[in-house]
Amino acid sequence: MFEKFFRDRSEAGRFLADKLSEYTDRRDVIVLGLPRGGIPVAYEVAQKLHAPLDVFTVRKLGVPGHEELAMGAIASGGVRVLNHDVLSYIRIPDEEIDRVAANELRELERRERLYRGARPPLEVRDLIVIVVDDGLATGSTMRAAVKALRQKGPKQIVVAAPVGARETCDSFKDEVDVVCVCALTPEPFQAVGLWYGDFEQTTDDEVRNLLTRADERRGDQRKAAA
Repeated sequence: MFEKFFRDRSEAGRFLADKLSEYTDRRDVIVLGLPRGGIPVAYEVAQKLHAPLDVFTVRKLGVPGHEELAMGAIASGGVRVLNHDVLSYIRIPDEEIDRVAANELRELERRERLYRGARPPLEVRDLIVIVVDDGLATGSTMRAAVKALRQKGPKQIVVAAPVGARETCDSFKDEVDVVCVCALTPEPFQAVGLWYGDFEQTTDDEVRNLLTRADERRGDQRKAAA
């Protein structure tokens, strides 16, 4: 039986924020959550750091018939990252990968419209961007996010998760322009959901509501400072 580290994603976000305290009250920091499960975590991080929050849409490419296993991921801006470790022992034709990617791209674009509405994306150039998910298993989704964000010219990318597989977290630390903060790296890891008491799927409405609340709080803070 696995010990549950976190009651839910909100508690995990507050725990993670404590590990990121050096970024508190900095004008050059923004927080991006990966939908959907990363948004409740990122919301808590952004609140504790007093930083703006935005969504960065990424979609996992699941192995056909075993969709929970990531063979790669796509992100906004047409970025595709493949998990060559998975593809080395599961032979998947290129046209099948393209089919899965096309389906996920449609869903990615739908979510962009749904979550963001008329709000433009936050500018990331020359800023420290903290990219948050609810956990890191294979890391494919986060790698797609990092690759896409690099093209936008941030000053630094911080990969952050409450819990992750040790080898995945270590692999990000090998990248010269990425700081990786995995609050907990239990072994054996197996799956992100094992470490949460409540790991119910985050809904689209929850994502929208959290992004709206974050915008409203930032607006109130700006008025108070004026």
